[in-house]
Amino acid sequence: MDLWTLEREQWNSGYALLCGVDEAGAGPLAGPVYAAAVILPRELEIPALNDSKKLTEKRREALYALIIAQAEAWSVARAEVEEIDALDILNARILAMQRAMDGLSVRPDMALIDGNRDHGSRCVLETPHVTIVGGDGKSASIAAASILAKVSRDRYVSQELNTLYPQYEFARHKGYGTKAHYEALDRYGPCPAHRKTFLKKWKARREAKP
Repeated sequence: MDLWTLEREQWNSGYALLCGVDEAGAGPLAGPVYAAAVILPRELEIPALNDSKKLTEKRREALYALIIAQAEAWSVARAEVEEIDALDILNARILAMQRAMDGLSVRPDMALIDGNRDHGSRCVLETPHVTIVGGDGKSASIAAASILAKVSRDRYVSQELNTLYPQYEFARHKGYGTKAHYEALDRYGPCPAHRKTFLKKWKARREAKP
């Protein structure tokens, strides 16, 4: 599939400078939610560029280096665990995406946003934008953003959180609700990196045990 089709539509509509935006880490039990915004040179050819979820970790790391070296501008931001618990994950995702766009060294005319949500109950995307369902597999700009967000989050969880809280083996599951992660929670309880609002079912199950 030609990943530049959506960008060409926007260029033909008069929007000269486009950024792609995506987030990573909405579903895990622990860690921040990350977002990235990327402005690529027009029609830039990046071999094997695709939705980050369809790539191996090794391929994502290689593409990460290519993207940040060749992008006209890029930015990675996040919403912290405390913000996720205070706002809910949808609002936190929106907050992280807007922070990523605000962090760009140049202001885009239009943002291509992965997904179908551009606001929550308390946060809203302020940059002019269009939402695209499955955009990380349809747009080069969004695909690039998905890789920066995913790699940045995985590095943080695997390195910093894993070092701070080795008993949970964050490098192994990246904070997702795997069997091993739940077993660690049963053994040690939650740590400050865990999202309290994501542990309600686990807590209820634990409290129900005789």
